[in-house]
Amino acid sequence: MKRGLLFSLLCTSALYAAPPPLDDATRQLTRDIYKQLIEINTTDSVGNTTTAAEAMAARLKAAGFPDADIQVLGPNARKGNLVARLRGSTREKAILLLAHLDVVEAKREDWSLDPFVFTEKDGYYYGRGTSDDKGMAAIFIANLIRYKKEGFIPKCDLIVALTADEEGGDYNGVSWLLKEHRDLIDAAFALNEGGGGRMKEGKRLYNGVGASEKVYVSFGLETHNKGGHSSVPRADNAIYELAEGLVKLEKYQFPVELNEVTRTYFERMSKIEDGSTAKDMAAVAKGDKAAAERLSQTAVYNALMRTTCVATRLQGGHADNALPQSARATVNCRVLPAASADDVRSTIVKVLNDPGIDVAWIDRPKPSAPSPLDSAIIGPIEQVTNEFWPGVPVMPLMATGASDSLYLRNAGIPSYGVSGLFAEINDSRAHGRDERVGVAEFYESLQFLYALVKRLAS
Repeated sequence: MKRGLLFSLLCTSALYAAPPPLDDATRQLTRDIYKQLIEINTTDSVGNTTTAAEAMAARLKAAGFPDADIQVLGPNARKGNLVARLRGSTREKAILLLAHLDVVEAKREDWSLDPFVFTEKDGYYYGRGTSDDKGMAAIFIANLIRYKKEGFIPKCDLIVALTADEEGGDYNGVSWLLKEHRDLIDAAFALNEGGGGRMKEGKRLYNGVGASEKVYVSFGLETHNKGGHSSVPRADNAIYELAEGLVKLEKYQFPVELNEVTRTYFERMSKIEDGSTAKDMAAVAKGDKAAAERLSQTAVYNALMRTTCVATRLQGGHADNALPQSARATVNCRVLPAASADDVRSTIVKVLNDPGIDVAWIDRPKPSAPSPLDSAIIGPIEQVTNEFWPGVPVMPLMATGASDSLYLRNAGIPSYGVSGLFAEINDSRAHGRDERVGVAEFYESLQFLYALVKRLAS
């Protein structure tokens, strides 16, 4: 999209009002919404996103939103999505505020707390989905109600979409809405998860903006032979053959490839880091191969610079006293946005160099082009970030995982992961045990998104 056209799509203003202080009523409303969402089980196995969507729809209706601007719809009774609209004063394309309602599975015995009871403890909110992604869902609903109560009329429509099956399942809400009801969520651009701020020992390092993500694809590696009795071992052993191939794959590194997002990331991180790491980051942004090799020793930096493939599951044999007739491994790859998944498969075949190991697709890739780092969007994010946290830089991010933004980008809707929710850089608990967010940081995110969305829509 050309910059001039994107500017014409955005709703911007030269005059900005500071966000109001967080009053007790707004804080309580947001907490109540957050608690309600966390305590509705929305896992794929036994949960129900429709229940959560309907609960949020009821809150919006109670706040005065007309029925015509609130819809709960989906492909089946358990996979409902909420789409709500605050009408603007012009016909300019809308801003989409996206969060997913579903969460990954969580077992009570794996947690120190009940994952489906919203718990405040030691300055944190605990519960499955607190960070991924019911925090943003609660904030978007609370802020939409705030705008309505204030009588704020944006220049372009604001659409909040809370959707199903981002974390797994067969009924991805964003994909379904784009296919069946594109008009309900069509927008100039979207704000979604995939960004967030990072702290180190309480010091804010940067406010991240997700503009790109790697492509998820898995392959099945499989070997076969006739087997036999384990008392008479032979040289052709399916497990050993597969193991030798996996060792070759382990030792292989895909080439370093930077894009606009990752190059900018390393340039800006070089001003935050210190010592040799800072020097290597500055150098790798300029194409220094030796610096790339040194940075590759850190897993997260390696994942930002290369396509990665790693064995994640292994099975083989059929009896304790029989030679294996087959062995199988799952290899999960995260492919750089500009790379070809077909080429990745071809590379794996070459690295294995063994016609006895079959390499089959488990799932097909869903690539998406990075969203442009256009100043029309990044500029307001930087302005609001500086107002809230002076001196903290905005950092463009390429996610090593995946999000619903890929569906929007492929539909021609640029999507940016931005929340202003800060967390310790080494304390990511999304999908894990005792998921949590800081209480103070959560309400800062509430205010940040309130101000940012208003800035973009005024």
